[in-house]
Amino acid sequence: MAYISLEACLLDLEKNGQLIRIKEEVDPYLEMAAIHLRVHEAQGPAILFEKVKGSSYRTVSNIFGTLDRSRFIFKDTIQKVEQLIELKKDPIKAIKHPLTNFSLGLAALKALPKKNSSHTNSLFDEIKISDLPLIQHWPMDGGAFVTLPQVYTEDTDQPGIMHANLGMYRIQLSGNDYILNEEIGLHYQLHRGIGVHQTKANKKGMPLKVSIFVGGPPAHSVAAVMPLPEGMSEMTFAGVLGGRRFRYQYIDGYCISTDADFVITGEVMPGENKPEGPFGDHLGYYSLQHDFPLMKVHKVFAKKNAIWPFTVVGRPPQEDTSFGQLIHSMTGSAIQQEIPGLKELHAVDATGVHPLLLAIGSERYTPYAITKQPAEILTIANHMLGTGQLSLAKFLFITSDDSNKLHTKNIPAYFQFILERIHLNRDVHFYTNTTIDTLDYSGEGLNTGSKVVLAANGQPIRTLAKEPHERLKSVAGFDSCKMVIPGIVAIQTNAFTNYENAQKEMAVLNEQLKGIENEWHSNDHLPDEIAMIIICDDAAFFAADFNNFLWATFTRCNPSHDIHGISSFIKNKHWGCNGPLVIDARIKPHHAPVVEKNAKVEKNIEKYFNKGGSVYKKLK
Repeated sequence: MAYISLEACLLDLEKNGQLIRIKEEVDPYLEMAAIHLRVHEAQGPAILFEKVKGSSYRTVSNIFGTLDRSRFIFKDTIQKVEQLIELKKDPIKAIKHPLTNFSLGLAALKALPKKNSSHTNSLFDEIKISDLPLIQHWPMDGGAFVTLPQVYTEDTDQPGIMHANLGMYRIQLSGNDYILNEEIGLHYQLHRGIGVHQTKANKKGMPLKVSIFVGGPPAHSVAAVMPLPEGMSEMTFAGVLGGRRFRYQYIDGYCISTDADFVITGEVMPGENKPEGPFGDHLGYYSLQHDFPLMKVHKVFAKKNAIWPFTVVGRPPQEDTSFGQLIHSMTGSAIQQEIPGLKELHAVDATGVHPLLLAIGSERYTPYAITKQPAEILTIANHMLGTGQLSLAKFLFITSDDSNKLHTKNIPAYFQFILERIHLNRDVHFYTNTTIDTLDYSGEGLNTGSKVVLAANGQPIRTLAKEPHERLKSVAGFDSCKMVIPGIVAIQTNAFTNYENAQKEMAVLNEQLKGIENEWHSNDHLPDEIAMIIICDDAAFFAADFNNFLWATFTRCNPSHDIHGISSFIKNKHWGCNGPLVIDARIKPHHAPVVEKNAKVEKNIEKYFNKGGSVYKKLK
């Protein structure tokens, strides 16, 4: 069915046993987020909070908490969306099978936004920011944030809804230096459409008009995060996915989604910024306080009986993981169609997506060559790092597999395949002094760091060790050597102080292990090879769970600064090593703090989960 509102969706979820109501009053300061996190971790239902302390509005979270629930919400339209995306890749299909695809043409009619002629007063009440549920998610957050906003802006050169941008950029409603009810913070990252709109407005010396929609049919939230081709309106996608045209009108020059539960309008003036953050973000760390655009509030609207949706992010997986899974299930191989030779890719959610990208490509350049080495996959890697948000990848591992048996989703097997084949003296390629994800604090500053491509092709050149070598266990100054997976070992050492000392520590490690690669190849009695050494604060943590290794290693490393190698060298400006690759994954002083739960709040919410509590039966 086409949901005409958020509430219609929630009633459908409740009817099908996928929603729970919490009738007791809940504090939006930390408690609501803590309840959400615990329910989400248990793969529980959506949560409707009926009484919110300090606000008259209900809130809901965990709507998209599982992929199954997300697909249930769009059960009547998702197949048509997938077929339309497939037709875009191969439009000849529509010509060959016109009757089969007739219904898709009807579905596409839903793509056209519809101007609503209803009078605003009959749809909305005018309220203030302070009337909203001001939800603070984590203890160190700078204030209350909107975490499921749909931020709407228009192109000053091509005004109108068909050239507008709808994106999900976090909004800070309170705290810091913001004047409550008058100012809010607008945070957006690299490669976002709103940045193009603000740049154009700034050049003309004009304010950028911004409308923030919250709630409405769930398709609108998904549209705001959908990676659509440039020039395609998110509002058209919302119509197709929701099975209902996106309805809108203009008030005081601002576009208003007339299906939204809440709308905040305002202006961003050229050059006007204020400190925004901190905010516990989806990499599992706080994004720190930085200057971001200041939005001066014009008007705030709320529907009758409006419901405020929110989500909570932190160390993955969280609800935004399901967003990614839903998008991937709909788009299928769309990116592979855009990048010739790319067979498969996986942005690893356990690392927060952008820090680690795994890919499989083709090697067709030199089929006549006896010796196989990376060629086409390096071209593919460069294409990927120049494509949209793929360009934010920090570590890109890429290989080829003629057998088509390797898959990027099987991450341990993928790592083993790469590490068995990679020539560490040839196949490590750095990109220094470049841009990285705004939320990644492993680099030298905001948006600033480095990248590395590790490319492997050909037959295995090593057998990976399954146990740590005795020589690794006895390195002076390093202790608690633990195996992560075959070929990868974590070694614990002193806390990181500064890069000058780190260089000395790596020199000590190198001196003690120098030549180990020659021993591996000359002494039949030594164990198989270690390809990667992780230097860390807690080896037991890295070895306890593979996701711990992925998260801590790839979020805490700036490749140009934190990758070392045993018997390393530079030849003709190319870096390589003859022994194992060494990654310093210790926490650095400039890193953002890890997002952690508050013990007191965790104790306070026990009443909801104990026998007889609101959540107990649903989770049981």
